[in-house]
Amino acid sequence: MCEASAYIITDGEPKLIMESVDVAVPTDEGELKLINIFGEQRFIKGAIESLSLVDHKIFIRETGAAL
Repeated sequence: MCEASAYIITDGEPKLIMESVDVAVPTDEGELKLINIFGEQRFIKGAIESLSLVDHKIFIRETGAAL
């Protein structure tokens, strides 16, 4: 399986916000649209800080409130 878990970095600590993420797409509004393998969607005010492909993790730097 190739899906990842998404974490938001808050106060220097990663916090899990979504599991089984299949798609992470930036929007024109400066958000990230996350979609998991179950079709659930989440919009996050932030940008990808780093990816750990071996560990299947996406780290997002928060730029505003998570929706």
